[in-house]
Amino acid sequence: MFSAISGLRAHQTKMDVTSNNIANVNTVGFKGSQTVFQDTLSQVLRAGGQPAADRGGTNPAQIGLGVKLAAITTNWTQGAAQSTGRSTDFMIEGDGFFIVEGPGGEQLYTRAGSFDFDARGNLVTPDGSILQGWMAQPDGTVNSNGPVGPLSVPYGQMVNPTSTTAASIKGNLPSDVEVGTDYQLGADMYDSQGVLQKVAYNFEKTGDNTWNVSVVHADGTVLMNPTGLVFDAAGNLTTPAGPDFELAPFTPVGYDSWTNPVTMTLAGLTQFGGANTLAAPKPDGYSLGSLQSFTLGNDGTIMGVFSNGLRQPLGQLALASFNNPGGLAKAGNSTFRIGDNSGVAMVGLAGQGGRGVLNAGALEMSNVDLSEEFTGLIVAQRGFQANSRVISASDEILQDLVNLKR
Repeated sequence: MFSAISGLRAHQTKMDVTSNNIANVNTVGFKGSQTVFQDTLSQVLRAGGQPAADRGGTNPAQIGLGVKLAAITTNWTQGAAQSTGRSTDFMIEGDGFFIVEGPGGEQLYTRAGSFDFDARGNLVTPDGSILQGWMAQPDGTVNSNGPVGPLSVPYGQMVNPTSTTAASIKGNLPSDVEVGTDYQLGADMYDSQGVLQKVAYNFEKTGDNTWNVSVVHADGTVLMNPTGLVFDAAGNLTTPAGPDFELAPFTPVGYDSWTNPVTMTLAGLTQFGGANTLAAPKPDGYSLGSLQSFTLGNDGTIMGVFSNGLRQPLGQLALASFNNPGGLAKAGNSTFRIGDNSGVAMVGLAGQGGRGVLNAGALEMSNVDLSEEFTGLIVAQRGFQANSRVISASDEILQDLVNLKR
């Protein structure tokens, strides 16, 4: 009878775990659990004996005393991805946990990547825990070796203008055109106040395998006097010399807010027969701008997009991994805290050290398999019924024993 009672307790626990799994079938980042049973101590009716010269050995005779709960284990397999389109929804593809700062400053860990903004621009979970990572320096560099802290996206943040200091030209100058042929290529530069200065690169063929290049402002001011370019017979640039074929820096004259020198590089410029394919990648330098939106990279980098076209890191998400995630203790609200058997949190970047990569605009759904859970529910129910039937049978036997003498 008492063995059957232990079976009732164990199967009741299995039903509790199964019902919790079913209840969280649509919970973001939820990981299902399973119950593991083991038998209890057994009563020895007859001990076993070793073989002797005149007889064989005997096995022990034991009666089990019931069942008990050995463990409730967590299934850490990847949940299905659900696309949401929200820029603040993050999903971990692989191992790892988001780090959040809960009430009282406690550091917690979660797989649920549904975040939003609070009044201070912090990325927070639905219960107000703040997502942790590393904020970028003003120049966009991120120190991932430092301590983690709250991550925020400062919408409306202004970035100061920067002046143009470097420009480049690539492409092909046709070798089969006549001497005197010229080509013009436009570009946008910025002075130290962020004012747009439109310039043009002028190329003129002066002879076999020789060209002149000059830079002229849109108002007609010559910013860089014609400078000679020389190509070899194979069409490769030889003058100016150097790995990047840099021209001597020119300093605009006649502009009060534009006094910094600008260096032009011609790496990638060729002279082959064919069409003119000159191209001028955007020079550095930007006007005054404000943060408009952001995107999340697979490595957790939050890239800010500014109104002036600048794209610069705002911060980077931190992920934590554990030697034994099954040792984590559930802290509620889909979060975990470090347990005695989980090991320490190994904090680092996504995609490194065994941590998964990140996917923005999607959420990891629960990994609960309903078909498996309902099957387990039937097994638990039948196990409970069978143990209750054992108690009923034991009661009938006791009743017959009492009725032996009437």
